[in-house]
Amino acid sequence: MHMSDKPWALVTGASSGLGTEFARQLARRGHSVVLVGRDKSRLEAVAHDCAKFGVDTEVLVADLHRPSAVARVATRLTSTSKPIRVLVNNAGYGIHGTLATSDVVKERDHLAIHVTVPLELTKAALPGMLERGEGRIVVVSSVAGYLARGTYSAHKAWGLSLARSLNASHRREGVHISAVAPGFTRTEFHQRMRMSIDGFPPIMWLRAEKVVTDALNAVEAGRAIVVPSLRYRFLVGLSKLMPARTHQWGA
Repeated sequence: MHMSDKPWALVTGASSGLGTEFARQLARRGHSVVLVGRDKSRLEAVAHDCAKFGVDTEVLVADLHRPSAVARVATRLTSTSKPIRVLVNNAGYGIHGTLATSDVVKERDHLAIHVTVPLELTKAALPGMLERGEGRIVVVSSVAGYLARGTYSAHKAWGLSLARSLNASHRREGVHISAVAPGFTRTEFHQRMRMSIDGFPPIMWLRAEKVVTDALNAVEAGRAIVVPSLRYRFLVGLSKLMPARTHQWGA
């Protein structure tokens, strides 16, 4: 297969963590990749790694807090000459504080990156996928989406609900939408929050490779939700039986 014939995938937040791993695994599976993020040099390094699998790469530098940048990514998603088969809505981060004490601008940006941006990008990608009769959309959620843990949990719960709804609507049309809900994962997520992780036991940590493999397998199989690892599936089940005031674990 010539490189130009390979299907395309687009990954947001591709410069680090789960985004980088999604890009690598998609490239390994034979997808050319569009890498979206703010750090051009890091994106180019990821692109170099992905190219080793014999695929094409594109670097799209975009700060997704800016509507104009989101619009540029959405335009790429609607391309008919190089259509996107797989969209991974991965970009995200956490912020400190409760809603009573946090900064309203940071909260607005936080909401946008976890809810508004994936909504707009999914809306951009869906019509073409449905017209072609085939496509895959991944939303990176969290076990926090099952918990009562402030605005981060609320945003991640939205991703779970969206995936369930859209997958039920479009799976029979060949378009699968899945949300992956990992727990603590070895990435830069917590360091960027300046959050101490010393108190969390090793058994609580997942490998990024495992999370991404489970997510990609789930979306290909048409499963709406995947919670990587038996221990986190157990904890999610337990959380449904516990009062909200006890929800002090999760990622």
